[in-house]
This record gives sequence, structure tokens and C-alpha cells, in this order.
Amino acid sequence: MRYEEIYELSPMWNGGELKWHHKRQPDYRFRENGYGFRCCYCRAFVHTLPMLAGVKNRNHCPYCLWSRHVDLLQAGDRMSACKAIMQPIGLTVKQGRNKYGNYRSGELMLIHRCYECGKLSTNRIAADDIPDQLMDIFQASAGLDAQTQHQLEASGIRLLQGEDANLVISQLRGIAVN
Repeated sequence: MRYEEIYELSPMWNGGELKWHHKRQPDYRFRENGYGFRCCYCRAFVHTLPMLAGVKNRNHCPYCLWSRHVDLLQAGDRMSACKAIMQPIGLTVKQGRNKYGNYRSGELMLIHRCYECGKLSTNRIAADDIPDQLMDIFQASAGLDAQTQHQLEASGIRLLQGEDANLVISQLRGIAVN
């Protein structure tokens, strides 16, 4: 993240006369603060408050679904040194604790690939993510190259395919589709 500083003129009373000096202010437009961050891809402001986003650790934009490579070992640790942008490449379903359970019973998750290091990661879909954008990502994932599909399999990530369209629609729209 960029840490820039902006300067603003502010009045300062100095020995009986008013002088103007430059006061350094942190520029919160480019770094995460307690309420949100600016998307690296579309530049929209993204709220991170859990009551708005529906998730505790937010690192993707609800409008374009791009993310930033901030987590190293687990969600919310913000320990990655990479900090590059991550492209949404598909959808998967979160695996439950029951290894014999149906893969279709979990919640939908976004799959991101880092532009710099190529790492794959999954992110929970937030309450304010735009469903049409999620559907576009799902449909575009049908055209992923063989190398990316092999990398997903090697990482243990099951990419949702065309036969999973009813599952995606039912989870995004909240309606049962046969």
C-alpha cells in the first residue's frame, strides 16, 4: 500500500502574529484504515465494517471483485509482503468439516490469483458483493487455461463448472433452482 502524505496549510499563532505553516496529514485514500480502503483496481471506496460487508476480514472490492494480496497464512493476518493486486478467476464452495459431506452444501467463495507471485487464495463472498459481477466471474471461469486449472487442482481448490450453475444461482439469488 502507498503511504503518502499530504500537506495542508494551517494557521499557527506564533509570538503575537499569525503565520501559516505546512502541517503533515496522513493520506488515508491509499491505505486501509478502520472503516475502509480504496480499491486498487477500480478505485472505488470499500467499507470494511462487518455490519456493512457481512464479513470480518475484507480485502476485495464488492464492485469489481478484485483483491489485494495482503494475507500470508490466514484470513486477516495482513502479513504478506507481496501487496500486489489479485484477479478474481472463479468461484468455489467452502469445504465443510465433514469430509464425506456434499461439496455443494458449503458457502460460495471467490478464487483470486495474485498478479505478481501467482498465489491462489479463496475469499468469502461478502453481503454487499454485486451478484451480477459474481455471475460474470463464474461464467468467465469456463475459459480458464489448462495450467490455471491444474494449479487449482494442485492447491485443492475445486473450481465450480457449468453443471454447478444452479448452485451458484440459488446461493446468490436465494432461490431454489432445479
